[in-house]
Amino acid sequence: MHDLDGTDMRILRLLAEDGRRPYSEIGDAVDLTPPAVSDRVSRLREAGVIRGFTIDVDRSQLRSGVPVLVRVEPNPDERAAVNERLRDSEAVEHVFTTAEGDITAYGRLPSESAYEWVEETVGVDRLDGYEVDLVADVDWTPSVRGTEFALDCVQCGNTVTSEGTSARVGGELRHFCCPTCETRFEERYEQLEEGV
Repeated sequence: MHDLDGTDMRILRLLAEDGRRPYSEIGDAVDLTPPAVSDRVSRLREAGVIRGFTIDVDRSQLRSGVPVLVRVEPNPDERAAVNERLRDSEAVEHVFTTAEGDITAYGRLPSESAYEWVEETVGVDRLDGYEVDLVADVDWTPSVRGTEFALDCVQCGNTVTSEGTSARVGGELRHFCCPTCETRFEERYEQLEEGV
């Protein structure tokens, strides 16, 4: 699969709204039979466009705590450790890292001081600075609208267009921008398999 057509995008939008939506309902919306929808979803999963189906839990219904945004500026050599500590915290729901390496986390912190929580969870010695903002409302709406999907060539990283190729290598479907990259990847894979 190289290009996603309008039907694929509509299927993705419907699944983003409700990942448990029956294929018969999706088929009615996109004018396909349920088996045809199933085939398209399978191809989207195999291509890596769909990585899995998940649930959207309203965590405010499950636990107490104060909703906050925590923005941290980690020391450059501590970015990975800070990111991992935030991701591992049960209080944190989402972690975002900017291109500059700053990290923003959303979570519901225990009612004690949020600043104390940051100091205990992350460690201020790992940070150049941080701030905590109280969140008044959260509206998390995952969407595929306005998104263009592009597969990357596993050999060189270029975008795979309709001129690209796909091949099953090592049991996985791989995508390539051109036949040359496909050949190079397969040769390298065979060498690694042989232990050269």
